[in-house]
Amino acid sequence: MPSAGQDSDEPLYERDPQAWHRYLAEGNRRQARKRVSVEVLIHDASGRILLVDPSYKPDWDIPGGMVEANEPPIRAAQRELAEELGLTVPIGRLLCIDWSAPHGPWDDLLTFVFEGGPLTSEEASSLRFVDGELISAEFCDYAEARRRLRDYVWRRTSSALEAKKVGTTVHTHNGARI
Repeated sequence: MPSAGQDSDEPLYERDPQAWHRYLAEGNRRQARKRVSVEVLIHDASGRILLVDPSYKPDWDIPGGMVEANEPPIRAAQRELAEELGLTVPIGRLLCIDWSAPHGPWDDLLTFVFEGGPLTSEEASSLRFVDGELISAEFCDYAEARRRLRDYVWRRTSSALEAKKVGTTVHTHNGARI
């Protein structure tokens, strides 16, 4: 990629490392920025799903939250569980990556859904609302989870549950398998 007016066959990154860095920085500045969130599927010993009731929105949700700038999604999952529920558990494998289309004031979003495994009775009874973002948490059977979650969140969750069952990872759009 020679710069304008340069006739060299030598690549720009070898000929002018500073110009190459500026070129990459400009490309980075112009590329799309995605919002990224994480969810962690957590069960109790009976197989019920842990749902949380956030204080800042009307709907129940799966534990998780937004990934911070330059934070790996798996680390965000660990951080969100600790911040919101006082929970430190191993984060399992990636079950689902969901793309949500722009809606309302929001740009598009990528959600990484991780397996959180079952909680022991002791872990489940030790859940506490640490940062004030949650007002309630309950383990729900699938029918109750479907009733409480927004449609696209339930579609994503059920796709992740199926991926867990068959040992794969799925890619969804607005919660629907593609």
